[in-house]
Amino acid sequence: MAAPRVTSVPNEGLATRRHAAKVLRRLKADYPEAPCALVHRSPFQLLIATILSAQCTDKRVNLVTKDLFRKYRTPADMASAPVRDLEKAVQSTGFYRNKAKNIKACSRGLMEHHRGKVPQDLDALVALAGVGRKTANVVLGTAFGLTTGVVVDTHVGRLSRRLGLTDQKDAVKVEQDLMRVLPKKEWIDFSHRMIYHGRSICSARRPVCDECSMKKFCPRIGVDS
Repeated sequence: MAAPRVTSVPNEGLATRRHAAKVLRRLKADYPEAPCALVHRSPFQLLIATILSAQCTDKRVNLVTKDLFRKYRTPADMASAPVRDLEKAVQSTGFYRNKAKNIKACSRGLMEHHRGKVPQDLDALVALAGVGRKTANVVLGTAFGLTTGVVVDTHVGRLSRRLGLTDQKDAVKVEQDLMRVLPKKEWIDFSHRMIYHGRSICSARRPVCDECSMKKFCPRIGVDS
């Protein structure tokens, strides 16, 4: 296998913001409608689905939550459920024991501290079991339209490095870089569009660069020649 192509990241500042603007324009043109891939009908459902999505595909999560949310409709239902029943329900998402424990504890936290409502506050969300900054950003941005940060999952991280928007591997540092070069009003939709692009064009193993609308300006950092 050929060595990864090495290309420097554009200089920070104006050059990077201009580069990011090109990326934004192409993503908007290619994916004008890019809804959240996790099927949900309420902020609570989105919160639980996002917790379950760790190390699991959205497609699998949607299959699992279809039955899960039919049986456990509210935080009170899930908080009172036997953890073994939850383990069985979410087993196919992987790491099911930890996930079952977290969604039960998270639901209990909503009941005990937030009257069964998902809080619209980043600090309050990350204080809940199983909720990190990424999950909180997903819920706040998608469910409430609150722009608190950029969601960085595996797709967003990988594409951001390939496109030269960051050279960081840590998700928090990637998010910080993206927040510096992207207009705040674009943070929510940017992540959704990057996820769709990562699935359809810029896959982890075999990106189809010849079919990419950004091929003329993408530095293809780390992509095999």
